[in-house]
Formats: sequence, structure tokens, C-alpha cells
Amino acid sequence: MIHSIMNPLRLQVAFFRTETGGEPVREWLKSLDQTERRIIGEEIKTVQIGWPLGMPLVRKMEADLWEIRCQLPGRIARILFTTEAGKMVLLHGFIKKTQKTPDQELQVAQQRRAQLRRRV
Repeated sequence: MIHSIMNPLRLQVAFFRTETGGEPVREWLKSLDQTERRIIGEEIKTVQIGWPLGMPLVRKMEADLWEIRCQLPGRIARILFTTEAGKMVLLHGFIKKTQKTPDQELQVAQQRRAQLRRRV
């Protein structure tokens, strides 16, 4: 009898890579402390396994752009991502300091998504 092993991850994770090979989200994550990285990593994994998800963890920002909403000790983080070919591509991460997502943070993710689309 043949048993198939199901992959519990619906999406694989990829970091957006700049033209020069940098990975801004990975670099941002490394700047956070271990507890914050662990919390964000768990939230990303929840999205991987349960995709598609909605509020309160994932909010659609616009077509092909979502945010993962992470509650850290004493502050809030957001990871903006897009999906393509079975992957969630992490475009931008930041600490949220206002009620509304700042336009400049959204624009960073939009620009990176556009760069990604041009490469494909």
C-alpha cells in the first residue's frame, strides 16, 4: 500500500529580494529581539498552513496585497505580502505606530510587488 504524505503548508515562504540580492524583510526580522521574531514566525506559519485566512490575523489591503497582523509585547508589527505560484512573498515588515497603515509603508510594499511582477 502506498501512503501519500500531505504537506501541511499551503504556501511556501519567500523573502522579496532586491536587485542587489538584499532581503529587506529578513534583515528587518534580524533587527528584532528573539521573542518578537518568534511571535512573527508563528504568525507567518499560521498563514502558511491556513491560507486563505482573514481577520483578525490577515487583512487584505488591495488586490494581491495582504498584511499579517502581529501583536508583540508592547507594540504591533505588520508584514505585507503577496502570493504567486504557491508562495507567500514577504515584501515589507514594519512596526506600526499609528492606527492607520502609513501610506509610505504601503508604497514600499507596492513598489516591491511591482518589481517582483516585472521579473516574473
